[in-house]
Amino acid sequence: MINKHPEALVFKHIFIAGTEGKRFDLSIKDGRFASIAETEQPNDHRADSGTDLWISPGVIDLHTHLAWTDFDHADQLKRDSRELEAMQAQAFEATLRTGVTTARDAGGILPSRVQHLVQHYGQPLRVQTCSDMLGAADARGLKHLEARMAEIFATGAGWIKILATGGLGAPAEQVLEPIFSKEEFSFIVRHAHAHHKKVLVHTWGGVTIDWSIDAGVESVEHGMFLTGDQAGRLAESGIAFVPTTSIYRIAADPKGVLALNQVICDRAARAAEAHSKAIGYAQRAGVRIGLGTDYATPALHGYNLQELDTLIDYGLTRAEAWLAATRSAAEILGSGHELGQIAKGYLADAILFNADPYQAPNADALRKSIVTVITGAQEQDLIQAQ
Repeated sequence: MINKHPEALVFKHIFIAGTEGKRFDLSIKDGRFASIAETEQPNDHRADSGTDLWISPGVIDLHTHLAWTDFDHADQLKRDSRELEAMQAQAFEATLRTGVTTARDAGGILPSRVQHLVQHYGQPLRVQTCSDMLGAADARGLKHLEARMAEIFATGAGWIKILATGGLGAPAEQVLEPIFSKEEFSFIVRHAHAHHKKVLVHTWGGVTIDWSIDAGVESVEHGMFLTGDQAGRLAESGIAFVPTTSIYRIAADPKGVLALNQVICDRAARAAEAHSKAIGYAQRAGVRIGLGTDYATPALHGYNLQELDTLIDYGLTRAEAWLAATRSAAEILGSGHELGQIAKGYLADAILFNADPYQAPNADALRKSIVTVITGAQEQDLIQAQ
C-alpha cells in the first residue's frame, strides 16, 4: 500500500531501523516528519515481530532505467506507444511498492514523461533524470557535443550521463578503452557544470576513472575494475561510487530472468567477480558508496532491494548498505537536507516494516515484511520539480 502525502499520521512506540533497543513516538504532518521523541519502555519489553513496526527512510535507487521495457532495444522498438506507457507506469508502481521512493533514471526517460506518469497514473515516485546518454555516436568533437548537450538541457534534465567505456556488449580486451578523447570528456563535464548540471559516468574502469576524478564529476557508476589508488583519490575528491553490483550477478546466470546468451553471461560473470575487489578498495578508502541497481524490464523492476544483498555479500555491513541506500544516496543527489533520514523537518518518504529490516536474511524476506510505503511529496510538487 502507498500512503501518499499524509496530512497527519502518528506512530506510538515505533522502532527506527538501525537504532537498536529504542522506541519512538513519531508524527507526520503535511508530508514531513513533525516530531520524533524517544519513549521509555519496561526493561522486559521485547520486540514482537508481526505486531511491532519499524520505520526506515525510503530507499533511493541512484541508477535505474524506468523507461526500458526490454533488455534488447530492438525489442522495445516493436512495442506501440500505449503498451510502452502502460509498462512504464507499471515500472513506477513496482519501484514504489518495493520501498524505493526516489530514483535517478540513468538514461531513457524524459522529465516530461515522468510528469505524465506521476500525474495520470498517480504514481508519486520522485525521479531525477539525465534524459539521454552521451556515447560512441557522440564522439565527434566539441561542436557536436555542445549541440547534443543543448538538446539534453532543453528537456529539463538535471544530470548528464557519459558512457565513458563499453559494457556488456564490449569484448573483455576492449571494455576499458575510452569512448571519448580526454579533451571531449573534460569538455562534457565542464560544459555540464557551467549549466548547473551534475554528471554521472558509466565506466568499468581504467583511465576514465582518473579522468572523472580530475574533472570533478558527481558519481562514477559500475567501476568494477577500480584500483586501490583510484579508490583513495575518489575518497579524497568526494566523488561518489555507485557500483550497481546485483545486475551483473543476474546477467551472469544464463537460466536467470534475463536469459542472455553465453558470451554476455561470461562477460557479466567476469564483472561480478571483479566487483567484490572494487567494493573492498572503496570501503577501505572511505569512498561514499550509493545504491543503484541498473534495473530495467518488468522482470527486474520491484526487486531493487536485491542490491542490498549483493553489497553485503561484497563486504559492506548491513548498516553501511542501508546508509548507501538512504542518507548517502540522498547526499549524492544533492537532497541530503530533506531526504534519506527519519528526522524532524525531513520529507516523510519512508517504509514501514513488521519485522526489523536490519535482521532480514535477504531481500525477499525484507520485501515481504513491508507494511506500507509513505511518500511525503504531493504529486503536484513532483511534477513542478521536474
